[in-house]
Amino acid sequence: MGQYYKPCILGENRTTVLTHLESFDYANGSKLMGHSYIGNNLVGAFETLIQENPQRVVWAGDYAEECKNRKTNVYQRCKDKNVGNPHVPNLEEFNKDFVFIVNHTKKEYVDKRELKDIEGCENLKIHPLPLLTSEGNGQGGGDFFGQDPNHLVGRWARDIISVQKDSFVNKTILLTYKKITFDLVE
Repeated sequence: MGQYYKPCILGENRTTVLTHLESFDYANGSKLMGHSYIGNNLVGAFETLIQENPQRVVWAGDYAEECKNRKTNVYQRCKDKNVGNPHVPNLEEFNKDFVFIVNHTKKEYVDKRELKDIEGCENLKIHPLPLLTSEGNGQGGGDFFGQDPNHLVGRWARDIISVQKDSFVNKTILLTYKKITFDLVE
């Protein structure tokens, strides 16, 4: 069966869901590789929530393991009555100048301008954010099953992430954060 995902912002305890987006609100399916592409409106909408606004992020799969000392995983916790409904961003607010995905926890970043096209699909690129922050990948249909020699998938799950403009990276983190190459293709 297919695994479904919800992009979430977590509290400092790494288990409380502060807000999340629903794929169907953006006319997308919930399977990871059904929406993990540059230019996808669900991913773009989520990016507006973390533009110059570092947050603890996870792309929570419904097959992921339970949170430590809990009987539910993050995906299931999105149903809690205390989870706030996010301001659903207007996609016109999405600024394409935000080319860097920055992990403030691991002090790493990805430059989206350097992504590879999927073979045979000119101008179609996998978006790094859902895969880097995914939890539960590999357990259901629609997950990423390509080669991952550098173990990137899920590596940033629950870390503090933001998207930033070129000027932020050049002035603030170029010398102190490590640039990673996101080279995953299916």
